[in-house]
Amino acid sequence: MSIFRKLLKDDSGATAIEYGLIAALISVAAIAAFSAVGSGIINTLNTIKNNMD
Repeated sequence: MSIFRKLLKDDSGATAIEYGLIAALISVAAIAAFSAVGSGIINTLNTIKNNMD
């Protein structure tokens, strides 16, 4: 029974999960930002290419 009490009081795993969730949120935000910037760059390069033709 004391083992279960120790496991319930131990919150070191919760910190690792929180860091994992923060890293996942940052990754999602970075992917969204890169996608938006990438589309803008493609449009700009296409405009330059069309103007050079």
